Amino acid sequence: MRFFLSCLLIVTFDSACQPAQQKIDLAAPPTSVPTRTQVSLSTTAIPTHTATPTGVVGLPTATAEIDPTATQTTTIPTATQVSQTRLLFTGVIVPARCVQAAIDERGDPHYLYDEVRDILTGADLAVGTLNATISDYPPHTGCIPTYVLVGSSENADALAQAGFDVMSVATNHIKNCGLTNCGDRAFFDTLANLERVGIKSVGAGGDHTEAMRPVVVELNGVRFGIVSLGQIEPMAFAGDDKPGIAVLNEENLRAAIAAARQISDVVIAMPHWGPEEVPWPTYLQRDLAHQLVEAGADLVVGNHTHVVQGVQVIDDVPVFYGLGNFVFDQWPRDHQQGVILLVHFNGTEYAGHEFIPTHVDKDGTVHIAEELEAAEIIKRIEDASRGLK
Repeated sequence: MRFFLSCLLIVTFDSACQPAQQKIDLAAPPTSVPTRTQVSLSTTAIPTHTATPTGVVGLPTATAEIDPTATQTTTIPTATQVSQTRLLFTGVIVPARCVQAAIDERGDPHYLYDEVRDILTGADLAVGTLNATISDYPPHTGCIPTYVLVGSSENADALAQAGFDVMSVATNHIKNCGLTNCGDRAFFDTLANLERVGIKSVGAGGDHTEAMRPVVVELNGVRFGIVSLGQIEPMAFAGDDKPGIAVLNEENLRAAIAAARQISDVVIAMPHWGPEEVPWPTYLQRDLAHQLVEAGADLVVGNHTHVVQGVQVIDDVPVFYGLGNFVFDQWPRDHQQGVILLVHFNGTEYAGHEFIPTHVDKDGTVHIAEELEAAEIIKRIEDASRGLK
C-alpha cells in the first residue's frame, strides 16, 4: 500500500516562472496531513488579474448569444464563513478499459478514490476532468488496448462519493460508445449521470450555445465561474443544432469568459488541449493561454496530455498546462503520475497553490506518491516550466 502519511509531499509552487519565487525546496521534509480538517498549507500571495475583456468581434452564430442567466448556478455551503477558499483540481479521469474491468471484477467502483477521498472532500470545491463516457448502454471493452473509453454509470456515484462537485467534460472521448451511431446517446447519458449524483458538468451541451455556458459556484461570498472548451476531437464538437463540447478557439474563449465575467467574481478557464505525452507546453497552448488571460481569466487549469506539464504566470495569472493522469490504466511510468492541484483564494485574490503528487495503478487506484516519486514528478514540472515567460 503506497499511502504513508509520513511520505505525503505537498509542494508550494507559486509564480513558477518568476526567479524570486519559483524554487521548490525538495530537500525540505515532507508535510504530514493527518486528516482533511487539519490540512494547513502555506501560500505566497500573488496579486489577482483584474483585467476585463475589451470586446468580442467576429463571433460565430453558435457562440455570439450566450445567455448568462441560463447558466447552472449552485451554492455549496461551508461550515464556517472564512476569508480563504480552497479549490481543488485533478488530472484526467478515465474509468474505462482495465479500470472498468477491475470495477466489474470487484463489483465496486469506490475503491479508486479510497486513499485520496479525505483530500478531495477537504476542499471547498473539487473539480475533475472526465475524458470518457459514463453510460450503461455501450458494452464494456475489457482490459484491452482501445481508443473506445467507456465506463458504467456507477462511476458517477463513485465520483460524487469521492467529493467531486464539478466535472469538466469538454473532452475528446466524451462521445465514446463503440457501437454505430450511439455516440450522442452515450454523451447524454454521461451528462445525465453526473446530474443524477449532483455533479455539475461544464463544457458540453445539447448545442454549442449550451456547451459554452459557465457553471458558477458561490463559496464564502465569492462567485467562482468555470468555463471549459476543448480542441482535440472534431467529432465531439457541438454545433448550432448538434450536441457536443464547446470548441476551443480565440473567438469562443473570449465569448465564454465574457459571459462568465458578467455573473462571476473569479473566472476559471479549463482548456482541454495539447498533444499527448509532451510535458512542455506547445506554442499553440502558450498562445491560447495568453488569449485566455487577455480575455479576462483569473485562473487557467488545462488537461489532456496524460503527463504533467509546466506552469506559467502570465500577467499575474497562474496557468497550469496539464495535471497528468488521475485515474487511467496507462502503464508508462510518467503516465501513471499526476498532481492534485490546490489553489487558494483570499476573497477574490489568488493566494497561492500547492501540488500533491499522485500515482495511479492499472486498476485505477489512486495513491499519494511516495517521497522519491513525488520529487520526480515535481522536478518534471519544474523542468517543463523553465523558459516560460
